[in-house]
Amino acid sequence: MTSKLFAAAIAAVAALSAPSAQAQSFINVLTGGTSGVYYPLGVAIGKIFSDKIPNVKTQVQATKASVENLVLLQQGRGEIAFTLGDSLKAAWDGDEEAGFKSKLTKLRTIGAIYPNYIQIVATADSGIKTLADLKGKSLSVGAPKSGTELNSRAILAAAGLTYKDLGKVEYLPFAESVDLMKNRQLNATLQSAGLGVASLKDLSTSSDITVVSVPKDVVDKIGPPFVSVTIPANTYNGQDKDVPTAAVVNYLVTSSAVSDDLAYQMTKLIFESLPELANAHVAGKEIKLETAAAGSPVPLHPGAIRYYKEKGLIK
Repeated sequence: MTSKLFAAAIAAVAALSAPSAQAQSFINVLTGGTSGVYYPLGVAIGKIFSDKIPNVKTQVQATKASVENLVLLQQGRGEIAFTLGDSLKAAWDGDEEAGFKSKLTKLRTIGAIYPNYIQIVATADSGIKTLADLKGKSLSVGAPKSGTELNSRAILAAAGLTYKDLGKVEYLPFAESVDLMKNRQLNATLQSAGLGVASLKDLSTSSDITVVSVPKDVVDKIGPPFVSVTIPANTYNGQDKDVPTAAVVNYLVTSSAVSDDLAYQMTKLIFESLPELANAHVAGKEIKLETAAAGSPVPLHPGAIRYYKEKGLIK
């Protein structure tokens, strides 16, 4: 009798633990600073996954963005992450100057999303109207070795400038940069983000600003993955004209440790939930399935390939 009771107890424990074992699937969404574009889109993606993937728990982690996200993926500390295309290439190549001590071979791409616009904004009273005017002025170039900071180096170099030419260099996330500008402690900020980024919208509603042009000839000097684009007039308060600048494509990336089935579900849900992403941030409107499978410097995850084959994007 005792052994029968013991066996029944074991069976009951097994039955109770089966659902909880199923519920162990976990997705950590690696984003960026809370005042950028990655974070609100990441929150939307996290909600989509938790609502629509059975037995999955999601977490959305604010980070220093591209470089940190890719390192965390390689370490197995995230399942999906946002990154800039140039940072992704640097990670795959093991570019030490960009912050990667070795090649991050576990990275796999989910898909291309929206372009990041290089947005250089100065206070109107700084007198900065062109890239050359940054000489001797203070500029925030983004968090150290973030995707934004890598973009800052590339843009300045193409314009014939280095950090030494600036009056002062601040390595700050978007919101902190804007706070300094509001307090007249900083002349300008370079922010690599989707159009309508919250930090610059906030700045333009409280201060007079100048959106600084990055001319096409400067963009052409850098070359791919940078392309010439336009910041449309009235993107920010007081910006009454179109402003030419550079853009770099963003990607959603996972790792080879993520199962094919989970990567397939994540890819499918992202590209079949584009209205939700557009509602989360205006940059979400620029995410297109048609361009999702193209151009990545890192191989697509087999789970993503399966989805793109179903949609006829890959033969």
